[in-house]
Amino acid sequence: MKRLMNIEPSPALRGFLTLLPFILALFAYSIASEARLAENPHDKLLPSFTQIVDAVDRYAFTENKRTGEYLLWQDTGASLYRIGLGITISAIIGLFIGLCNGLLPIVRSGLSPFITIISLIPPMAILPILFITFGLDELAKVMLIIIGTAPVIIRDMQSQVMQLPKEQLIKAQTLGASTWLVTLRVVLPQIMPRLLASVRLTLGAAWLFLIAAEAIAAQEGLGYRIFLVRRYMSMDVIFPYVIWITTLAFAMDFSLRKISEVCFPWYHQGAK
Repeated sequence: MKRLMNIEPSPALRGFLTLLPFILALFAYSIASEARLAENPHDKLLPSFTQIVDAVDRYAFTENKRTGEYLLWQDTGASLYRIGLGITISAIIGLFIGLCNGLLPIVRSGLSPFITIISLIPPMAILPILFITFGLDELAKVMLIIIGTAPVIIRDMQSQVMQLPKEQLIKAQTLGASTWLVTLRVVLPQIMPRLLASVRLTLGAAWLFLIAAEAIAAQEGLGYRIFLVRRYMSMDVIFPYVIWITTLAFAMDFSLRKISEVCFPWYHQGAK
């Protein structure tokens, strides 16, 4: 008797099951929207698909009369710059300090407890401090992303380095490799795919910190636009922006995964 847990869906069925929740969600939204608009044509909570499409056209494909810019693309560029810069710096810091903490006991004794404490501080709690210290420009927003994600990456990298087989490190030293050479030739190649995996896991938090910072102090950005139009209850604008943010986050995650698969195929083969 074939058990349910051992049944693998065919590619066609897998594709259908992937799309099914989205189809059901859209169908449920359509019914709820039609019901609310039938009761009150001016209802803003659940706009119709036509209203949403009109809002997308207005923000993405129509020049703003005041600035001459396409607002959606202007906001997208600003947000991608901030999150890209913040995540890149966090990855570099996480790799360097995580390597040192994981490989050098003398560094780990001094830095590991400090990094642990820093990682437990809610980044949103120190957002006012960042704005007071760094001002309301780009630096404060990028710093919030770094403070929120770098400690997590550092701790993950430290853990990954410490989990490497000790035999590899001992053999490399027996063959005359210095600490620097062991780092470059043994440790670094093995934790690079894990670094990409760690960055992927922090993307959700990075977007959260970005949206929060833009909502408080920004003149452009996806988070800024959402909180700007919320005072008018413009759900026809908020919904597309939220979907667009989700799409961008998925694209970033997908790109990092593909880069990892291309550059480190052995890592993903082992995972299978």
